[in-house]
Amino acid sequence: MVKRILVTGGAGFLGSHLCDRLVAMGHDVICLDNLFTSQKSNIEHLLGRKNFEFIRHDVTEPIMLEVDEIYNLACPAAPGHYQYNPIKTMKTSVLGAMNMLGLAKRVGAKIFHASTSEVYGDPEVHPQPESYRGNVNPIGPRACYDEGKRAAETLCFDYHRQNGVRIRVVRIFNTYGPRMHPYDGRVVSNFIRQALAGEPITIYGEGTQTRSFCFVDDLLDGFLALMDAPDAVTGPVNLGNPGEFTIRELAEMTVELSGSASQIVKSRPLPADDPLQRKPDITLARATLGWEPKIPLREGLARTIAYFKSIDMRQFRAPTPNF
Repeated sequence: MVKRILVTGGAGFLGSHLCDRLVAMGHDVICLDNLFTSQKSNIEHLLGRKNFEFIRHDVTEPIMLEVDEIYNLACPAAPGHYQYNPIKTMKTSVLGAMNMLGLAKRVGAKIFHASTSEVYGDPEVHPQPESYRGNVNPIGPRACYDEGKRAAETLCFDYHRQNGVRIRVVRIFNTYGPRMHPYDGRVVSNFIRQALAGEPITIYGEGTQTRSFCFVDDLLDGFLALMDAPDAVTGPVNLGNPGEFTIRELAEMTVELSGSASQIVKSRPLPADDPLQRKPDITLARATLGWEPKIPLREGLARTIAYFKSIDMRQFRAPTPNF
């Protein structure tokens, strides 16, 4: 059945890939984005398609549309960007969720909300299951994003309990792949950009902090599986790759796969509230969705490096001074 589907943040890294999938499946797709940290170039190839429409709009403002499904992905996701205007970040998470949930309530749409592993903060439980309530500093420099996403989850479940809105909540762990913004400030894009330029690869601290890295194609498989699951499966569901790597291991692999001569150097101390460990427990996703990632880091990183080599980075500008 052809559905009318709204994707907020649809011109961003994840949103543009999701739009590709939904358009290819034959659905009528509305991409909504204010282009703060996203790129219109990510969706240029879709603009001539009859089943694709782009609307430049900020989710903090209400919008009246008639849709069957909503994927709410709108929000700056890299620390340098969400800390640039923390109040705006909080508004995007909270007001954006309220506006999209209100729209879903009005038209009877099913709504998918993209939350984040940041709701776990600097975790004291490892790996992190959905039952873990987190260790978040509510007044720290990352709180605008962490607490904004936590509040948005609260809104999702209150709309579900009070108004019967059909919700799907996913907690996304580190994701990478083609169409990452070269200046998004995330560790994968930073390392690739530095390696291709022959610049030193800069790491925080000793690089012993760990992360898990999920390739974008795997993550989207999880998105679609969760949206197609029975209504009893509301989430939150962790989606991420449970393979764990130190930041130094990522830097070494980036240098190797890019053929770079860059040196790995210690630059600065760890940022405030930066988690030392982050790894998803995906037991629930395996059991309820039959989902687990398939693309290993080496393969996904090689594909991402190939994308960075294919673009002219002079055509990109940093969305904020912080990257």
